[in-house]
Amino acid sequence: MESIGTIVFSTVGRSHYGFDLFSVKLEPTSTLGPEHRLTDAVSINFNAQFVDDDQTIVFISERTGSPRIYLSRSAFPTPKPLPSVPTSLFHDRPIIRNDRLYFISAHEQPDRPFKSWSALYSSRVNELDLTRLTPYGTVDYSPAISQSGNFVAVASYGSRPWSGEFHELRTDIVVFPESEPNNRVTLCERGGWPTWSGDSVIYFHRQADDGWWSIFRVDFQENIDLSELSSIVTRVTPPGLHCFTPAAMHEGKRIAVATRRRDKKFRHIEIFDTESKTFCPVTETLNPNFHHYNPFVSPGSRFLGYHRFRGESTQRESTIPYIDPVMSPIKQLRMLRVNGSFPSFSPSGDLIVFNHDFDANSGVKIVRSDGSKRWTLLKGCTAFYNSWSPVEAHVIYTSLGPIFQSAKATVQLARIKFDPLELGSDREDIECDVQILTREETGNNAFPSCSPDGKSLVFRSGRSGHKNLYIVDAVQGEFGRDLRRLTDGQWIDTMPSWSPKGDLIAFSSNRHTPDKDDSFGIYVIKPDGSDLRRIHVAGSEGSVEVDRERINHVCFSRDGKWLLFTANLGGVTGEPVSWPNQFQPYGDLYVIRLDGSGLRRLTWNGYENGTPAWHSGEELDMGRLYLVSEVGDKLKGEFEEPLWISCDIEGF
Repeated sequence: MESIGTIVFSTVGRSHYGFDLFSVKLEPTSTLGPEHRLTDAVSINFNAQFVDDDQTIVFISERTGSPRIYLSRSAFPTPKPLPSVPTSLFHDRPIIRNDRLYFISAHEQPDRPFKSWSALYSSRVNELDLTRLTPYGTVDYSPAISQSGNFVAVASYGSRPWSGEFHELRTDIVVFPESEPNNRVTLCERGGWPTWSGDSVIYFHRQADDGWWSIFRVDFQENIDLSELSSIVTRVTPPGLHCFTPAAMHEGKRIAVATRRRDKKFRHIEIFDTESKTFCPVTETLNPNFHHYNPFVSPGSRFLGYHRFRGESTQRESTIPYIDPVMSPIKQLRMLRVNGSFPSFSPSGDLIVFNHDFDANSGVKIVRSDGSKRWTLLKGCTAFYNSWSPVEAHVIYTSLGPIFQSAKATVQLARIKFDPLELGSDREDIECDVQILTREETGNNAFPSCSPDGKSLVFRSGRSGHKNLYIVDAVQGEFGRDLRRLTDGQWIDTMPSWSPKGDLIAFSSNRHTPDKDDSFGIYVIKPDGSDLRRIHVAGSEGSVEVDRERINHVCFSRDGKWLLFTANLGGVTGEPVSWPNQFQPYGDLYVIRLDGSGLRRLTWNGYENGTPAWHSGEELDMGRLYLVSEVGDKLKGEFEEPLWISCDIEGF
């Protein structure tokens, strides 16, 4: 790849997670022991498994900028990195059994778009000798190893492309001998997150016909007769509550599950007795106001583990940096995550403007690109999407008003002018002048992008009843020279971005499928309205795949030869029900040449990444990022269940 530079982007919800792994003692007494923290409050730590009954765990941590595998022993709090695939930005669900490490990775590209990259691999514990256990062309999630280590169960999506769902993935429970990974048997259809009891019973979750997520059981025999599938699947947990992500105990009579009850606001871990059909609460008595996720049980069932928001017991645990480095798959590109949304670089690249939390009316903020200092320009108002003037270090454009609203909702473009010298002071609030550039009665005006000469803005407006693109004077707005309509049609044209040379404007549009609001492609047009064309990313024109594209937040590289955007091309990397927040699988970053060639994926993880900006000047020299604990935002642990789970609960 020829283009270099720095990309900054946002990730929905992740900045609040602050996950650590915890355990409680279950045996030999029936009373739960005190909660014990297993990880060190650095970054995000989650999805663990016990290695032994001395609380040694293997887990995922993002301390190096992407999910990687670590081992932690109770006597040695500093975790040890285990073999991970150097080219992979995603690892998940690690397990150690018989001195082998099993894990999900997403480093091998599938044979077509709209297909997950996730597959199961194994390696020696202390040395990477990678073996792929998932057949090429197949997608596997959530592995489980039987007690003897002889058999493996996975939630498999098979060879089909991702169909677009992000609630229940409708994976199948597939079993195979560890020594013969190609000898796969579909044990039951529709199931996820398998867990073994011995070598003969598998528990898993799925959404039952009555709408409740529940735990089911299937009995396994090495030479199972597929004709008996319908008679061996049994529902274990009752309706009336959601039960997810089971972990079976060694004696086969109890399972740990994450539950979401109708009268509770938080997901909690409970133990379900499969014989008495009763639940024993665990985490609600310890931390009633935290979500708890993905339980795991030690081999002898002495300890029960899970991950949750770590709380605020020390300074290091309670802050997250303003700017966080993220591993990049392209050597020439530096990638940063901002704790906010809609970032835009200053002309020199030393500053970034962004919206901290537009749901909380936090306005507009500026942060140094090294993360060392942050200031507030606007507060107490809802603002979204920013564009820093390429020629004026003291001018920023933004949208004022509610986001995700109709064409007629009142949203206005604003020109913010401030004194850059005040950024050298100790003040946190910077005085500024705000000039409204659009008329209130013209509806939804948003997503400004400034031309390279600083004279014009292209933006999206709903003034005609449909969201199309317009160009207006960058200083006077529509109160000066008349604005000019750039696109016209009964569809949505949105999120425009001016090229660094000023010769093109890129934008997202559903004009190829105007009756669908979930299918957006990349289009480019000249500022005079000529040479409109679509850049086909997923396939050639007329192919089935190309109209499944959901592409947003398009912007140019500094040389104008590459486009950066978010898209749904990579499917889903992990079971969405095991993650907090509203999972949206169109949130990965990609780059592509302007001619439609050279598609490269920049992120693959379980989050929704978006609103990227690509610095268009020289490569930034920001030195070492400012990641000390004294500087950053307070971790609040304020995240919700996925909306589709909350709606299910309210609907019953």
